[in-house]
Amino acid sequence: MLEIQELSKSYGKHLAVDRVSFFVPDGQVGILLGPNGAGKSTIIKSIAGLLRYQGRIGIQGMSARTLEARKIFGYVPEIPAMFDALTVREHVEYIRKAYDSDITEEEVQALFQRFELADKQEKLGNELSKGMMQKVSICCALAIKPKVILLDEPMVGLDPQAIKELKKIVLELKEQGVTVLISTHMLEMVEELWDVMFVMDQSHIIGSYRKEDVGEKDLDDLFFEMTGGEKR
Repeated sequence: MLEIQELSKSYGKHLAVDRVSFFVPDGQVGILLGPNGAGKSTIIKSIAGLLRYQGRIGIQGMSARTLEARKIFGYVPEIPAMFDALTVREHVEYIRKAYDSDITEEEVQALFQRFELADKQEKLGNELSKGMMQKVSICCALAIKPKVILLDEPMVGLDPQAIKELKKIVLELKEQGVTVLISTHMLEMVEELWDVMFVMDQSHIIGSYRKEDVGEKDLDDLFFEMTGGEKR
């Protein structure tokens, strides 16, 4: 589970996030939405451990600041960053050793097959396209076998086959009881995946929905209804 309690973050005099709280239970997919400047990126970076903040972030009941919590937390950033001199295979091996993951060789190869990386394992980080870097970043996050995973705009830059595969993986993670948080503007891409949705505006969570409570209502309609914008 992922629990955010009274999270606040300021940049100088600017309050980017103001006492935000939300919760995503085990085996559910949460969607974090918000217009530019709402504070969404600050929340993402705080959860990922990239910013100092006030409040509490809990991962499986542990403080997100602890090593134990970090070992079971996976993160796919919006802009992937590779080591120039490491191969695709070495990136995954580096993560496996850093997290002391028990992922098997067969499971690593299965990930490469699913994301069409099996024949690209010896390519260096500086030889990869953005889409390929995104695939490697996803494989690295999955290689630690996380209990909680944060995906920031994960489908941007992916080809249709990779998007299809990633959706399958998200559903598989749900079945395994993994907590998933996806930050995205591509609402149509998560229509069949989400369980809870959190809408941000002007540094606050201004509303949340549970899929079971809204029936067949369109995600776009829910978002623009809450933010007061117009559906395009």
